[in-house]
Amino acid sequence: MTMRYLHTMIRVHDLDASLDFFCNKLGMVETRRKENEQGRFTLVFLAALKDVERANSENTSEIELTYNWDTREYVGGDNFGHLAFKVDNIHDTCQQLMDAGVTILRPPREGRMAFVKSPDGISIELLQEGDALTPCEPWLSMENTGSW
Repeated sequence: MTMRYLHTMIRVHDLDASLDFFCNKLGMVETRRKENEQGRFTLVFLAALKDVERANSENTSEIELTYNWDTREYVGGDNFGHLAFKVDNIHDTCQQLMDAGVTILRPPREGRMAFVKSPDGISIELLQEGDALTPCEPWLSMENTGSW
């Protein structure tokens, strides 16, 4: 199984203040932004300037700031979201993890994304490199388990 580290996601309460901190104070740069009106959130991806200068944004590790439009306070570290990795084959990767005793919390039903957790409860997002794979069993009928 081969993977490439993508990003760490954190939820932010004040997007402008967070962008000021990460960009103006730490010197990171915004690499892309996604607005989702239906889900009522904004995703802003940031990278270190030296990383962006050395490679294109597809090959740069990032921080994903997730701003949920419906304001809510985050307590006890629930603002941390997940680590994300791209994998060569999401189906094979999930099968290898299951065979090793890892619970697939969110199976790759659409052939593109899955979630597992580390022994310490850290959410790990696995994303298919390139196009989604053709949906297949056992993933199609597998239910979500727990939280991620």
